[in-house]
Amino acid sequence: MSAPKTSSNCPDERRDTLALTYLADVCSLMYPQLIATFGTASRALHAGFPSEVVQDAYVRADAACERGERAGLALLTDLDADYPAALRELEHPPAVLWHRGEWSTLHAPVVAIVGTRRSTSYGERVTRQIAGALARAGACIVSGMAVGIDAAAHTAALEANGATIAVLGTGADVAYPRAHVALHRTIASRGLVMSELEPGAHSNGGSFPRRNRIIAGLAVLTIVVEAPFKSGALRTASIADDLGRKVGVVPGPIDSPQSAGSNGLLHGTNYPITCADDALMLAGLAPQSRGEPLPDDPSEIRVWEALRTGASTLDELCARVGLPVQQCLTAITGLELRGAIECALTGEIRRR
Repeated sequence: MSAPKTSSNCPDERRDTLALTYLADVCSLMYPQLIATFGTASRALHAGFPSEVVQDAYVRADAACERGERAGLALLTDLDADYPAALRELEHPPAVLWHRGEWSTLHAPVVAIVGTRRSTSYGERVTRQIAGALARAGACIVSGMAVGIDAAAHTAALEANGATIAVLGTGADVAYPRAHVALHRTIASRGLVMSELEPGAHSNGGSFPRRNRIIAGLAVLTIVVEAPFKSGALRTASIADDLGRKVGVVPGPIDSPQSAGSNGLLHGTNYPITCADDALMLAGLAPQSRGEPLPDDPSEIRVWEALRTGASTLDELCARVGLPVQQCLTAITGLELRGAIECALTGEIRRR
């Protein structure tokens, strides 16, 4: 039986692969066995399944391709030359990847930054500092676009005019959570959004663990910032460790539930990250040379000048520059994202 004709622009070999994934235990467990046995997705479909089942699989594949075209998504399979070699090291690599954006984003060294959705101001501040430094040094930041640490990592990379990839637990055209519609749009236009789930798919109980394995698989280094016990970020770190990739951990307060799980990773072969330069070293990147940043915002100028004489705590800095706390924090964040200053784990703020 030949494959039924379709009005979709999806090439036949990709269409065959996509159809097979609908029959092969949700894209992973049976798929590689079938390919190994029959050689191609087309042979596996027609030799291993009843004709009416194959027909239904092609109907689903065609519908998905049409939705993908309408959403501006491209389809990549594990048979394509551009398929990320790093993902082939996974126990169950995704057979298909739907994506929107610049695929060349993957050519940069990829660093994963993951953590809790219930992040603290400390966790988000440190994430912005590390992600911004990595992005400025040429790394591509990959995360899951969740609220909290994920969003802070993506945003810092974008603000540093760097590269970032969002791997989703929904279809690549579905912004999740809904509050991140604008972030989803920005990443798709300036970086890359991807998912192994079909266009329009919503999250389910297994979609986020599957997303996490892709994040770990893409990255040469996975950095965990604030992860409680039973956090998905810990599973991402575990997969990275199983792959023989580096895992970095930002230490957190010992009495903070958000850091209970990540602090537990601070042993064995994992690396503590106590400043942005630690992350750069682990990623094999050199810090960018830093000249005088010459801020043009009046508040940033006052903070920058106040730090000329040495490090300061937030309270001390607010008193020295005569600014309200929120205004001072905004200035600190602006300088930090440009790599001009750093906020140490001790709470001190200093020039870099």
